[in-house]
Amino acid sequence: MDNEKENQAMPEDDFEKSEEIGKAEKKKKESKVKIKSLSARNEERREYKDAIYYEKISETKPDITKPLKKGSIDMWFLLWAMILLCFGIVMCYSAGVVDATESYDSSTHYLVRNVLFSLIAIIATVPFVIFARPWFWRAFSIVAYGVAVILLIAVLLVGHVGGGAERWIAIGPITIQPSEIAKLAIVMILALYLEKHEKQVNSLQKFGGHFKHGFLIPMIFIGVLCALIIGQPHISGVMIVGIIGLAVMFMGGTRLRWIFMLLGFIGVALIILVTVFSSYAQARLDIWLHIDEMEELGDAWQTLQGLNAIGSGGFFGLGLGASRQKYGYVPEPQNDFIFTIICEELGFVGAFGLVFLFALLIWRGIKIGQNAPDKFSALVVWGLTFKIALQVAMNIAVVTNMMPNTGISLPFFSAGGSALMLQIFEIGIILSISRFSTQKK
Repeated sequence: MDNEKENQAMPEDDFEKSEEIGKAEKKKKESKVKIKSLSARNEERREYKDAIYYEKISETKPDITKPLKKGSIDMWFLLWAMILLCFGIVMCYSAGVVDATESYDSSTHYLVRNVLFSLIAIIATVPFVIFARPWFWRAFSIVAYGVAVILLIAVLLVGHVGGGAERWIAIGPITIQPSEIAKLAIVMILALYLEKHEKQVNSLQKFGGHFKHGFLIPMIFIGVLCALIIGQPHISGVMIVGIIGLAVMFMGGTRLRWIFMLLGFIGVALIILVTVFSSYAQARLDIWLHIDEMEELGDAWQTLQGLNAIGSGGFFGLGLGASRQKYGYVPEPQNDFIFTIICEELGFVGAFGLVFLFALLIWRGIKIGQNAPDKFSALVVWGLTFKIALQVAMNIAVVTNMMPNTGISLPFFSAGGSALMLQIFEIGIILSISRFSTQKK
Protein backbone atom coordinates (compact mmCIF):
# COMPACT_ATOMS: atom_id res chain seq x y z
CA MET A 1 0.00 0.00 0.00
CA ASP A 2 2.80 2.38 0.85
CA ASN A 3 4.54 1.65 -2.49
CA GLU A 4 1.29 2.27 -4.38
CA LYS A 5 0.85 5.60 -2.58
CA GLU A 6 4.42 6.58 -3.38
CA ASN A 7 3.89 5.69 -7.06
CA GLN A 8 0.67 7.66 -7.13
CA ALA A 9 2.36 10.57 -5.44
CA MET A 10 5.31 10.50 -7.85
CA PRO A 11 4.91 12.79 -10.83
CA GLU A 12 4.56 11.03 -14.20
CA ASP A 13 7.75 12.63 -15.62
CA ASP A 14 9.83 11.49 -12.65
CA PHE A 15 8.48 7.96 -12.96
CA GLU A 16 9.49 7.75 -16.66
CA LYS A 17 12.94 9.11 -15.85
CA SER A 18 13.47 6.50 -13.17
CA GLU A 19 12.39 3.79 -15.61
CA GLU A 20 14.91 5.03 -18.19
CA ILE A 21 17.66 5.14 -15.58
CA GLY A 22 16.85 1.55 -14.58
CA LYS A 23 17.02 0.40 -18.20
CA ALA A 24 20.32 2.21 -18.72
CA GLU A 25 21.84 0.59 -15.65
CA LYS A 26 20.62 -2.80 -16.85
CA LYS A 27 22.25 -2.26 -20.25
CA LYS A 28 25.50 -1.24 -18.58
CA LYS A 29 25.49 -4.42 -16.50
CA GLU A 30 24.81 -6.54 -19.61
CA SER A 31 27.56 -4.79 -21.56
CA LYS A 32 30.00 -5.34 -18.67
CA VAL A 33 29.13 -9.04 -18.67
CA LYS A 34 29.72 -9.21 -22.43
CA ILE A 35 33.03 -7.37 -22.10
CA LYS A 36 34.12 -9.71 -19.32
CA SER A 37 33.21 -12.82 -21.34
CA LEU A 38 34.99 -11.45 -24.42
CA SER A 39 38.01 -10.57 -22.31
CA ALA A 40 38.02 -14.06 -20.83
CA ARG A 41 37.97 -15.65 -24.28
CA ASN A 42 40.76 -13.36 -25.44
CA GLU A 43 42.73 -14.09 -22.29
CA GLU A 44 42.38 -17.79 -22.98
CA ARG A 45 43.62 -17.39 -26.55
CA ARG A 46 46.25 -14.84 -25.46
CA GLU A 47 45.67 -12.93 -28.64
CA TYR A 48 44.25 -9.67 -27.36
CA LYS A 49 47.65 -8.41 -26.24
CA ASP A 50 49.42 -8.90 -29.56
CA ALA A 51 48.32 -7.04 -32.67
CA ILE A 52 50.21 -9.50 -34.85
CA TYR A 53 47.75 -12.27 -34.02
CA TYR A 54 44.94 -10.34 -35.70
CA GLU A 55 46.71 -10.25 -39.03
CA LYS A 56 45.43 -12.84 -41.47
CA ILE A 57 48.03 -14.47 -43.69
CA SER A 58 45.93 -13.67 -46.76
CA GLU A 59 45.48 -9.99 -45.81
CA THR A 60 47.90 -7.11 -45.73
CA LYS A 61 45.97 -5.17 -43.08
CA PRO A 62 44.73 -6.29 -39.67
CA ASP A 63 40.99 -6.74 -39.25
CA ILE A 64 40.62 -5.74 -35.59
CA THR A 65 43.43 -3.58 -34.32
CA LYS A 66 46.17 -1.51 -35.84
CA PRO A 67 49.28 -3.43 -36.91
CA LEU A 68 52.68 -2.93 -35.41
CA LYS A 69 54.58 -0.13 -37.09
CA LYS A 70 57.40 -1.21 -39.35
CA GLY A 71 60.63 0.72 -39.00
CA SER A 72 64.11 0.42 -40.45
CA ILE A 73 66.39 -2.52 -39.88
CA ASP A 74 69.01 -2.47 -37.15
CA MET A 75 71.94 -0.96 -39.04
CA TRP A 76 74.55 -1.85 -36.41
CA PHE A 77 73.64 -5.53 -36.54
CA LEU A 78 73.76 -5.42 -40.34
CA LEU A 79 77.15 -3.68 -40.25
CA TRP A 80 78.80 -6.26 -37.98
CA ALA A 81 77.29 -9.12 -39.98
CA MET A 82 78.56 -7.70 -43.28
CA ILE A 83 82.06 -7.13 -41.89
CA LEU A 84 82.19 -10.70 -40.60
CA LEU A 85 80.90 -12.03 -43.92
CA CYS A 86 83.54 -10.14 -45.94
CA PHE A 87 86.27 -11.05 -43.43
CA GLY A 88 85.22 -14.70 -43.67
CA ILE A 89 85.29 -14.74 -47.48
CA VAL A 90 88.81 -13.27 -47.55
CA MET A 91 90.16 -15.69 -44.93
CA CYS A 92 88.47 -18.72 -46.51
CA TYR A 93 90.17 -17.80 -49.81
CA SER A 94 93.53 -17.35 -48.10
CA ALA A 95 93.28 -20.55 -46.05
CA GLY A 96 92.00 -22.66 -48.95
CA VAL A 97 94.16 -21.38 -51.80
CA VAL A 98 96.47 -24.42 -51.73
CA ASP A 99 93.66 -26.96 -51.51
CA ALA A 100 91.74 -25.13 -54.25
CA THR A 101 94.74 -25.22 -56.58
CA GLU A 102 95.35 -28.91 -55.99
CA SER A 103 91.73 -30.07 -56.00
CA TYR A 104 90.09 -27.71 -58.49
CA ASP A 105 93.01 -26.29 -60.54
CA SER A 106 91.91 -22.80 -59.52
CA SER A 107 93.36 -20.80 -56.67
CA THR A 108 90.23 -18.64 -56.52
CA HIS A 109 87.78 -21.56 -56.26
CA TYR A 110 86.69 -20.85 -52.66
CA LEU A 111 86.65 -17.09 -53.23
CA VAL A 112 84.33 -17.32 -56.26
CA ARG A 113 82.24 -19.99 -54.58
CA ASN A 114 81.68 -18.06 -51.35
CA VAL A 115 80.97 -14.78 -53.16
CA LEU A 116 78.45 -16.54 -55.41
CA PHE A 117 76.67 -18.33 -52.56
CA SER A 118 76.64 -15.12 -50.51
CA LEU A 119 75.06 -13.12 -53.32
CA ILE A 120 72.42 -15.79 -53.93
CA ALA A 121 71.60 -15.92 -50.20
CA ILE A 122 71.43 -12.14 -49.86
CA ILE A 123 69.17 -11.77 -52.91
CA ALA A 124 66.89 -14.53 -51.60
CA THR A 125 66.83 -13.10 -48.05
CA VAL A 126 66.20 -9.42 -48.81
CA PRO A 127 62.47 -9.90 -49.67
CA PHE A 128 61.91 -11.59 -46.30
CA VAL A 129 63.65 -8.72 -44.49
CA ILE A 130 61.52 -6.15 -46.35
CA PHE A 131 58.10 -7.78 -46.37
CA ALA A 132 57.94 -10.52 -43.68
CA ARG A 133 56.02 -9.70 -40.52
CA PRO A 134 56.38 -11.59 -37.22
CA TRP A 135 53.28 -13.69 -37.92
CA PHE A 136 55.06 -15.05 -41.01
CA TRP A 137 57.91 -16.39 -38.91
CA ARG A 138 55.36 -18.15 -36.68
CA ALA A 139 54.08 -20.08 -39.68
CA PHE A 140 57.62 -20.56 -40.98
CA SER A 141 58.71 -22.21 -37.73
CA ILE A 142 56.32 -25.14 -38.29
CA VAL A 143 57.50 -25.56 -41.88
CA ALA A 144 61.19 -25.38 -40.85
CA TYR A 145 60.76 -28.11 -38.23
CA GLY A 146 58.93 -30.38 -40.66
CA VAL A 147 61.57 -29.89 -43.36
CA ALA A 148 64.36 -30.60 -40.86
CA VAL A 149 62.77 -33.89 -39.81
CA ILE A 150 62.22 -35.00 -43.42
CA LEU A 151 65.79 -34.16 -44.46
CA LEU A 152 67.29 -35.85 -41.40
CA ILE A 153 65.40 -39.02 -42.27
CA ALA A 154 66.53 -38.70 -45.88
CA VAL A 155 70.20 -38.37 -44.93
CA LEU A 156 70.01 -41.71 -43.13
CA LEU A 157 68.61 -43.31 -46.28
CA VAL A 158 70.51 -41.65 -49.12
CA GLY A 159 73.14 -39.53 -47.37
CA HIS A 160 76.79 -39.13 -48.35
CA VAL A 161 79.64 -40.21 -46.10
CA GLY A 162 82.41 -37.79 -45.20
CA GLY A 163 84.89 -37.76 -42.33
CA GLY A 164 83.61 -41.08 -41.03
CA ALA A 165 79.99 -39.95 -40.76
CA GLU A 166 76.94 -39.79 -43.01
CA ARG A 167 75.78 -36.18 -42.80
CA TRP A 168 75.12 -34.74 -46.27
CA ILE A 169 72.51 -34.90 -49.00
CA ALA A 170 73.58 -34.07 -52.56
CA ILE A 171 71.12 -32.06 -54.65
CA GLY A 172 72.84 -31.52 -57.96
CA PRO A 173 76.10 -29.63 -57.38
CA ILE A 174 75.00 -28.55 -53.88
CA THR A 175 75.44 -30.63 -50.73
CA ILE A 176 73.13 -29.90 -47.79
CA GLN A 177 73.80 -30.79 -44.18
CA PRO A 178 70.34 -31.25 -42.61
CA SER A 179 71.70 -30.87 -39.07
CA GLU A 180 72.33 -27.19 -39.88
CA ILE A 181 68.65 -26.75 -40.72
CA ALA A 182 67.77 -28.58 -37.50
CA LYS A 183 69.61 -25.89 -35.48
CA LEU A 184 67.41 -23.19 -36.98
CA ALA A 185 64.27 -25.30 -36.69
CA ILE A 186 64.67 -26.08 -32.98
CA VAL A 187 65.01 -22.39 -32.13
CA MET A 188 61.86 -21.42 -34.01
CA ILE A 189 59.58 -24.29 -33.00
CA LEU A 190 60.45 -23.92 -29.32
CA ALA A 191 59.97 -20.15 -29.50
CA LEU A 192 56.51 -20.71 -30.98
CA TYR A 193 55.47 -23.37 -28.47
CA LEU A 194 56.79 -21.62 -25.36
CA GLU A 195 55.18 -18.34 -26.40
CA LYS A 196 51.82 -20.00 -27.07
CA HIS A 197 51.87 -21.80 -23.70
CA GLU A 198 53.48 -19.08 -21.62
CA LYS A 199 50.83 -19.25 -18.89
CA GLN A 200 51.18 -23.00 -18.44
CA VAL A 201 54.99 -22.76 -18.46
CA ASN A 202 54.87 -20.16 -15.68
CA SER A 203 52.07 -21.82 -13.72
CA LEU A 204 52.54 -23.45 -10.31
CA GLN A 205 50.84 -26.62 -11.49
CA LYS A 206 53.36 -29.34 -12.34
CA PHE A 207 51.48 -31.89 -14.46
CA GLY A 208 49.59 -30.11 -17.20
CA GLY A 209 51.53 -26.98 -16.27
CA HIS A 210 55.21 -26.10 -16.03
CA PHE A 211 56.44 -29.71 -16.32
CA LYS A 212 54.34 -30.74 -19.29
CA HIS A 213 54.48 -27.51 -21.30
CA GLY A 214 57.77 -26.15 -20.01
CA PHE A 215 59.79 -29.34 -20.16
CA LEU A 216 58.18 -32.53 -21.46
CA ILE A 217 56.76 -31.36 -24.81
CA PRO A 218 59.75 -29.10 -25.65
CA MET A 219 62.01 -32.09 -24.95
CA ILE A 220 60.01 -34.17 -27.42
CA PHE A 221 60.75 -31.54 -30.10
CA ILE A 222 64.46 -31.65 -29.22
CA GLY A 223 64.56 -35.43 -28.81
CA VAL A 224 63.16 -36.17 -32.27
CA LEU A 225 65.87 -34.11 -33.96
CA CYS A 226 68.67 -35.41 -31.72
CA ALA A 227 67.64 -39.03 -32.27
CA LEU A 228 67.82 -38.58 -36.03
CA ILE A 229 71.15 -36.70 -35.89
CA ILE A 230 72.79 -39.25 -33.62
CA GLY A 231 72.14 -41.95 -36.22
CA GLN A 232 74.59 -40.31 -38.65
CA PRO A 233 76.56 -40.24 -36.20
CA HIS A 234 77.07 -36.54 -35.54
CA ILE A 235 77.91 -36.04 -31.87
CA SER A 236 78.67 -32.31 -32.20
CA GLY A 237 75.36 -31.81 -34.02
CA VAL A 238 73.49 -33.51 -31.17
CA MET A 239 75.35 -31.37 -28.64
CA ILE A 240 74.62 -28.11 -30.45
CA VAL A 241 70.93 -28.84 -31.09
CA GLY A 242 70.51 -30.00 -27.49
CA ILE A 243 72.30 -27.02 -25.95
CA ILE A 244 70.46 -24.52 -28.19
CA GLY A 245 67.16 -26.16 -27.28
CA LEU A 246 67.91 -25.99 -23.55
CA ALA A 247 68.93 -22.34 -23.89
CA VAL A 248 65.64 -21.44 -25.60
CA MET A 249 63.73 -23.39 -22.95
CA PHE A 250 65.53 -21.49 -20.20
CA MET A 251 64.82 -18.13 -21.88
CA GLY A 252 61.21 -19.23 -22.38
CA GLY A 253 60.65 -19.83 -18.66
CA THR A 254 61.40 -23.54 -18.10
CA ARG A 255 62.27 -24.31 -14.48
CA LEU A 256 66.01 -24.63 -13.83
CA ARG A 257 65.60 -27.87 -11.92
CA TRP A 258 64.25 -29.63 -15.03
CA ILE A 259 67.13 -28.28 -17.10
CA PHE A 260 69.76 -29.44 -14.57
CA MET A 261 68.15 -32.87 -14.38
CA LEU A 262 68.22 -33.11 -18.15
CA LEU A 263 71.86 -32.03 -18.34
CA GLY A 264 72.75 -34.83 -15.96
CA PHE A 265 70.82 -37.33 -18.06
CA ILE A 266 72.49 -36.11 -21.27
CA GLY A 267 75.91 -36.38 -19.66
CA VAL A 268 75.32 -39.99 -18.67
CA ALA A 269 73.83 -40.81 -22.10
CA LEU A 270 76.83 -39.32 -23.93
CA ILE A 271 79.27 -41.27 -21.78
CA ILE A 272 77.40 -44.50 -22.53
CA LEU A 273 77.20 -43.64 -26.22
CA VAL A 274 80.89 -42.83 -26.52
CA THR A 275 82.25 -45.71 -24.43
CA VAL A 276 79.88 -48.46 -25.54
CA PHE A 277 78.30 -47.79 -28.92
CA SER A 278 80.47 -45.36 -30.91
CA SER A 279 84.07 -46.28 -31.69
CA TYR A 280 84.24 -43.17 -33.90
CA ALA A 281 83.42 -40.84 -31.01
CA GLN A 282 85.62 -42.82 -28.61
CA ALA A 283 88.64 -42.35 -30.88
CA ARG A 284 88.09 -38.58 -30.89
CA LEU A 285 87.79 -38.57 -27.10
CA ASP A 286 91.01 -40.57 -26.68
CA ILE A 287 92.92 -38.07 -28.83
CA TRP A 288 91.66 -35.19 -26.71
CA LEU A 289 92.46 -36.83 -23.39
CA HIS A 290 95.87 -38.15 -24.42
CA ILE A 291 97.09 -35.60 -26.95
CA ASP A 292 100.63 -35.61 -25.49
CA GLU A 293 100.91 -39.36 -25.95
CA MET A 294 99.68 -39.42 -29.55
CA GLU A 295 102.00 -39.92 -32.49
CA GLU A 296 102.49 -36.74 -34.46
CA LEU A 297 101.83 -38.54 -37.75
CA GLY A 298 98.82 -40.43 -36.36
CA ASP A 299 95.21 -39.56 -35.64
CA ALA A 300 96.15 -36.41 -33.72
CA TRP A 301 97.86 -34.90 -36.78
CA GLN A 302 95.20 -32.24 -37.46
CA THR A 303 94.94 -31.10 -33.85
CA LEU A 304 98.71 -30.90 -33.37
CA GLN A 305 99.31 -29.04 -36.62
CA GLY A 306 96.52 -26.64 -35.75
CA LEU A 307 98.17 -25.87 -32.43
CA ASN A 308 101.46 -25.34 -34.25
CA ALA A 309 99.76 -22.85 -36.56
CA ILE A 310 98.29 -20.91 -33.65
CA GLY A 311 101.63 -20.79 -31.83
CA SER A 312 103.62 -19.71 -34.87
CA GLY A 313 101.44 -16.66 -35.52
CA GLY A 314 102.75 -14.65 -32.59
CA PHE A 315 101.26 -11.24 -31.88
CA PHE A 316 100.96 -9.79 -35.39
CA GLY A 317 101.06 -12.98 -37.47
CA LEU A 318 103.08 -13.98 -40.53
CA GLY A 319 100.96 -11.82 -42.83
CA LEU A 320 97.81 -12.39 -44.89
CA GLY A 321 98.39 -15.32 -47.25
CA ALA A 322 101.75 -16.23 -45.66
CA SER A 323 100.62 -19.32 -43.73
CA ARG A 324 102.92 -22.32 -43.90
CA GLN A 325 100.58 -24.81 -42.21
CA LYS A 326 98.05 -24.66 -45.03
CA TYR A 327 100.58 -26.35 -47.33
CA GLY A 328 99.46 -29.85 -46.47
CA TYR A 329 100.01 -29.70 -42.72
CA VAL A 330 96.53 -28.69 -41.46
CA PRO A 331 94.09 -30.89 -43.45
CA GLU A 332 91.41 -28.83 -45.25
CA PRO A 333 92.35 -25.62 -43.43
CA GLN A 334 89.46 -23.73 -45.04
CA ASN A 335 86.93 -25.75 -43.05
CA ASP A 336 86.68 -26.38 -39.31
CA PHE A 337 90.31 -25.41 -38.58
CA ILE A 338 90.26 -22.06 -40.38
CA PHE A 339 90.73 -20.26 -37.04
CA THR A 340 94.23 -21.76 -36.79
CA ILE A 341 95.19 -20.19 -40.14
CA ILE A 342 93.74 -16.84 -39.02
CA CYS A 343 95.95 -17.01 -35.93
CA GLU A 344 98.99 -17.94 -38.00
CA GLU A 345 98.52 -15.22 -40.64
CA LEU A 346 97.07 -12.41 -38.53
CA GLY A 347 98.38 -13.38 -35.10
CA PHE A 348 96.82 -12.49 -31.78
CA VAL A 349 95.62 -9.17 -33.21
CA GLY A 350 93.60 -10.88 -35.95
CA ALA A 351 92.21 -13.53 -33.63
CA PHE A 352 91.17 -10.91 -31.09
CA GLY A 353 89.59 -8.80 -33.84
CA LEU A 354 87.55 -11.80 -34.99
CA VAL A 355 86.29 -12.54 -31.48
CA PHE A 356 85.56 -8.85 -30.89
CA LEU A 357 83.47 -8.60 -34.08
CA PHE A 358 81.45 -11.65 -33.06
CA ALA A 359 80.99 -10.11 -29.60
CA LEU A 360 79.60 -6.91 -31.18
CA LEU A 361 77.21 -8.95 -33.34
CA ILE A 362 76.03 -11.00 -30.36
CA TRP A 363 75.59 -7.92 -28.16
CA ARG A 364 73.49 -6.24 -30.84
CA GLY A 365 71.40 -9.37 -31.26
CA ILE A 366 70.68 -9.36 -27.54
CA LYS A 367 69.55 -5.73 -27.75
CA ILE A 368 67.21 -6.51 -30.65
CA GLY A 369 65.68 -9.37 -28.66
CA GLN A 370 65.19 -7.16 -25.61
CA ASN A 371 63.11 -4.75 -27.69
CA ALA A 372 61.29 -7.31 -29.84
CA PRO A 373 57.52 -6.83 -30.28
CA ASP A 374 56.51 -10.12 -28.60
CA LYS A 375 57.93 -13.10 -26.77
CA PHE A 376 58.10 -15.32 -29.84
CA SER A 377 60.21 -12.77 -31.71
CA ALA A 378 62.46 -12.25 -28.69
CA LEU A 379 63.07 -15.99 -28.29
CA VAL A 380 63.84 -16.38 -32.01
CA VAL A 381 66.36 -13.52 -31.97
CA TRP A 382 67.99 -14.67 -28.73
CA GLY A 383 68.04 -18.29 -29.88
CA LEU A 384 69.69 -17.52 -33.23
CA THR A 385 72.14 -15.16 -31.55
CA PHE A 386 72.99 -17.83 -28.98
CA LYS A 387 73.52 -20.32 -31.84
CA ILE A 388 76.19 -18.05 -33.35
CA ALA A 389 77.87 -17.52 -29.97
CA LEU A 390 77.83 -21.25 -29.17
CA GLN A 391 79.36 -22.31 -32.49
CA VAL A 392 82.10 -19.67 -32.27
CA ALA A 393 82.97 -20.74 -28.73
CA MET A 394 82.92 -24.46 -29.56
CA ASN A 395 84.95 -24.05 -32.76
CA ILE A 396 87.68 -22.13 -30.95
CA ALA A 397 87.60 -24.69 -28.12
CA VAL A 398 88.05 -27.54 -30.61
CA VAL A 399 91.01 -26.04 -32.50
CA THR A 400 92.75 -25.13 -29.23
CA ASN A 401 92.13 -28.67 -27.90
CA MET A 402 89.92 -27.47 -25.05
CA MET A 403 87.33 -30.01 -26.20
CA PRO A 404 87.44 -33.07 -28.50
CA ASN A 405 87.68 -32.57 -32.25
CA THR A 406 84.03 -32.89 -33.25
CA GLY A 407 83.83 -31.04 -36.56
CA ILE A 408 82.24 -27.69 -35.68
CA SER A 409 82.36 -24.97 -38.33
CA LEU A 410 83.14 -21.30 -37.67
CA PRO A 411 80.15 -19.17 -38.79
CA PHE A 412 80.80 -17.02 -41.90
CA PHE A 413 84.39 -18.33 -42.17
CA SER A 414 84.40 -22.09 -42.72
CA ALA A 415 83.87 -23.26 -46.30
CA GLY A 416 80.44 -24.64 -47.01
CA GLY A 417 78.00 -23.04 -49.41
CA SER A 418 74.69 -24.27 -48.00
CA ALA A 419 75.77 -23.55 -44.41
CA LEU A 420 76.83 -20.02 -45.37
CA MET A 421 73.53 -19.39 -47.13
CA LEU A 422 71.60 -20.59 -44.10
CA GLN A 423 73.64 -18.34 -41.79
CA ILE A 424 72.88 -15.33 -44.00
CA PHE A 425 69.18 -16.27 -43.93
CA GLU A 426 69.26 -16.44 -40.13
CA ILE A 427 70.78 -12.95 -40.06
CA GLY A 428 67.88 -11.92 -42.30
CA ILE A 429 65.36 -13.29 -39.80
CA ILE A 430 66.89 -11.19 -37.03
CA LEU A 431 66.95 -8.10 -39.27
CA SER A 432 63.31 -8.70 -40.23
CA ILE A 433 62.28 -8.79 -36.57
CA SER A 434 64.43 -5.74 -35.81
CA ARG A 435 62.14 -3.69 -38.07
CA PHE A 436 59.40 -4.08 -35.46
CA SER A 437 61.66 -3.37 -32.52
CA THR A 438 60.76 -0.49 -30.22
CA GLN A 439 64.39 0.46 -29.72
CA LYS A 440 65.78 3.71 -31.05
CA LYS A 441 67.69 3.23 -34.27
